[in-house]
Amino acid sequence: MLSYDVTLDRVDESVSAARTRQAAITVGTGQNGRVAALNPAELLLAAVGACMLKNIERVAPLLKLDFSGVHIELHGERRDVPPGLARIDYRILLDTEEEERRLELLHRNLRQYGTVFNTVAPGTTISGTLSRGPVPAGRLRDPGPRP
Repeated sequence: MLSYDVTLDRVDESVSAARTRQAAITVGTGQNGRVAALNPAELLLAAVGACMLKNIERVAPLLKLDFSGVHIELHGERRDVPPGLARIDYRILLDTEEEERRLELLHRNLRQYGTVFNTVAPGTTISGTLSRGPVPAGRLRDPGPRP
């Protein structure tokens, strides 16, 4: 069984640092948030998107799927009682010339075999599309580590 470990430390009243292995990200944990940091709900959306990306990387070689880029947009809607994300909508653009039926197969795999996706799905309505399209310009760079 795989296991995961993350530590978080409060930096100040508006931000904390989450760390695992040699990676760190800034998390906006203050009452008023922080523009230069993901808040916990955004971090969850990022985890769902990262889960989809990881599964694309895992499934593509098995399906012999040829693509040159991926872009994912996620939108979450919060409910107040009980507090939580009621809905997550996503749009995946895959820069590819693959046939539609192969994109549908990939999409099914992403929804069926994602660890984070399947953890979030029982309590949240998740819907979205995977379609062929160019990745928006300027999106293909590594953001690098953050303190």
